[in-house]
Amino acid sequence: MNIKDVEYLKKYLNSKDLIDGLKRLENKEPVQYIVGNVDFYGYNFKIDKNVLIPRFETEQLIENTILYIQKIFNKKIDIVDLGTGSGCIAVTLKKQIDCNMDAIDISNNALDIAKNNALLNDVKINFIQNDMLNNIDKRYDVIISNPPYISYDEKIEEIVKNNEPSIALYADNNGLKYYEDILSKCQSNLNDKFLIAFEIGYKQALDIKTLALKYLNNIKIDIKKDLSNKDRFIFITNCK
Repeated sequence: MNIKDVEYLKKYLNSKDLIDGLKRLENKEPVQYIVGNVDFYGYNFKIDKNVLIPRFETEQLIENTILYIQKIFNKKIDIVDLGTGSGCIAVTLKKQIDCNMDAIDISNNALDIAKNNALLNDVKINFIQNDMLNNIDKRYDVIISNPPYISYDEKIEEIVKNNEPSIALYADNNGLKYYEDILSKCQSNLNDKFLIAFEIGYKQALDIKTLALKYLNNIKIDIKKDLSNKDRFIFITNCK
């Protein structure tokens, strides 16, 4: 049993719940699900097994996205978070950036959690139950997404495989399905000046770059690494 996880339980659980919490930890359940919350970008988010556990890499996605937004735009912008899950991206960006925020997820259970997190963090977000951009007519300045991107035959940690929602982990087409879905449809949802920000699997950068060039014209593509020096983020802007 990880000492840090035990200390985390002791911090958040009362003595009555701690014994049960330790048993769940021993049974390989993530400590964040046991406690029911996680600190992300300095904000508190409620989570359960209907949503992925927010990770540090996604904090980096947000940090980089904010830098791009500050460089590109000088107005109140419209952002959509696709596959919002717990709402950690949408809520954090809404706290950090002057924007109108839409957040989309196919799972109503995930949206219930995201709505609660918006209330918890005192932000106004328009939540939409939908499959990515299908039948969405609105135009945005920024599209951001950390979609499911794990291939079905890829080996992942047992604690992740056995606890986190498969709908938020796996995708067809070697994990590329949702990137292609978004890139193939997003042209009609983008304003003249735009940013697309993706978190990606570390082996997917070149494939996603190829998809972006296939579906979008006159674009600039930046591939950025995470703190482990792995390709983890793609940022797409227009060249106008």
